[in-house]
Amino acid sequence: MTAVTLLAHAMPADKLTLDSRAVPSDAVVARELDGETVLLNLDTGIYFGLDAVGTRIWGLLSAGEPLDRVLAVLVAEYDADAAVLARDLLDLVRQLNGKGLVTVRSAAGA
Repeated sequence: MTAVTLLAHAMPADKLTLDSRAVPSDAVVARELDGETVLLNLDTGIYFGLDAVGTRIWGLLSAGEPLDRVLAVLVAEYDADAAVLARDLLDLVRQLNGKGLVTVRSAAGA
């Protein structure tokens, strides 16, 4: 699969909501070290680094949690405004989706 093919399957950014589900791509290998994670898309060679919060989000996505549930966990675990967390979560998922690291599905298609 090429990068062009991967990006063609990416959900348009304006369609992403907290009702969506982001599923890690089968072509992605993740390695955690000292609370941070490096993602590698084996099909494209794209690397992506995650900080501690991103690593927590990746773990929840990998466990199959929908974005609204990921947000609920983040709100419970971090001392940050829920609206800021929601915006940052959606921004991260858009980036991961755009790089072919996750596939985003609507709640209806989850």
